[in-house]
Amino acid sequence: MPMQRLVGGLSKNFFGPVGHFDLPLRLCRLTAAPIMKSAETSSETAPKTAPGPDDLTIEDVRAAAQRIEGAVVKTPLMHSITLSEITGADIWLKFENLQFTAAYKERGALNALLHLSEEQKQRGVIAASAGNHSQGLSYHGTRLGVPVTIVMPKTTPTVKVMQTESVGGQVVLHGETFDDASAHARELEIERGLTFVHPFDDPLIAAGQGTVALEMLEKKSDFDCLVTPIGGGGLISGMSTVAKTLNPDIEVVGVQAALFPSMFDRIKGESHDCGGDTLAEGIAVKNPGVFTSQVIAERVDDILLVDEPVLEKAVSLLLQIEKTVVEGAGAAGLAAVLDKPERFKGKSVGLVLCGGNIDTRLLANVLLRDLARQGRLARLRVTLQDRPGALFKVMRLFDAHNVNIIEIYHQRIFTSLPAKGLITDIECEARDAQQVERLVEALRDARYTVQVVELN
Repeated sequence: MPMQRLVGGLSKNFFGPVGHFDLPLRLCRLTAAPIMKSAETSSETAPKTAPGPDDLTIEDVRAAAQRIEGAVVKTPLMHSITLSEITGADIWLKFENLQFTAAYKERGALNALLHLSEEQKQRGVIAASAGNHSQGLSYHGTRLGVPVTIVMPKTTPTVKVMQTESVGGQVVLHGETFDDASAHARELEIERGLTFVHPFDDPLIAAGQGTVALEMLEKKSDFDCLVTPIGGGGLISGMSTVAKTLNPDIEVVGVQAALFPSMFDRIKGESHDCGGDTLAEGIAVKNPGVFTSQVIAERVDDILLVDEPVLEKAVSLLLQIEKTVVEGAGAAGLAAVLDKPERFKGKSVGLVLCGGNIDTRLLANVLLRDLARQGRLARLRVTLQDRPGALFKVMRLFDAHNVNIIEIYHQRIFTSLPAKGLITDIECEARDAQQVERLVEALRDARYTVQVVELN
């Protein structure tokens, strides 16, 4: 009996028998650095031309859609009334976080796997990834009987290693950085005769990712704008190919985290620092694809950068309003609309929630930080005299203003106050920022020195 998975309360039979995938396979394109090339298939006499935009057409995307049909979830496209009211745009959400591995990456990975020769399938594939590509490739490779090796940096969080192994991938930990892992994967590719599957810089991968737009435009063809996250560029390459073919009037806008503006710089000819701890680690790519850069330059209208606070706000809003969990990269499209509301005001905007793999502790931090920015959580730093009853008097003011106290921290030693003074940090919960402001005003009227600890 085929396996099933519960998605949004409905049983989705999307595995299907392996025989479902016995479809005629196109010949793999040969490139200067072919993604689907193994040591056994390389030949000095084979033509080697680097892929360009002409190697990715809507026919390629449609063919990919036929191959992967039944093995990936046709995720819902839904209108968000509340987010539309908040942003001033007409917001439609594509829930790719409902895929089995919680990310769109399955689409491209499966399309690439279905182009393997029988010999390549037996030998297996390899990739360097610490994210959603590793899980998508491992899951579908294992399901199709193809051995999958994933090289990850030694610094990869244990949870990501375990998630990849749980869907059948063999994980090799090597090096301290992604570049170290990628170089080792290329060495193992040659040493073991494996086929390297690139996470984004390949027409087969981009064609698979483009099926997201194909499904969106089948449901709603009159979008004014598609706003899509950019890491290496595979998703937006496929989506822009579909959009510009079916409706050239659709504006295609890419989004990158401001800490990792690699594609933004390449397309716009600018130079910014690239690196840092971003919430959107799924699109934290320092070296975007060569092939995808060409497609983006030709078919994408604009690229926007978003800062970390607005990424956090977008993740929080999607959970609170749509009751859906997304990772930072998955919220990047909404973050761009929130950050530049005038640019999208009155437009019909399609957003891809491209992934939902976020650490639960990190998600909790994001939600609490968002409450702090709203003023519903606050930390007040109050200077007191170190004597009996001093704290009790302050607590009476909190009670009078119906503000709930969560935590109290005393500091007597590491202060610039006299020995009989102390600093008390009080974390509290209020209905809104105005309620906290009234409390602070009352404390100051009572001659307390109060500082509101700000969150950047």
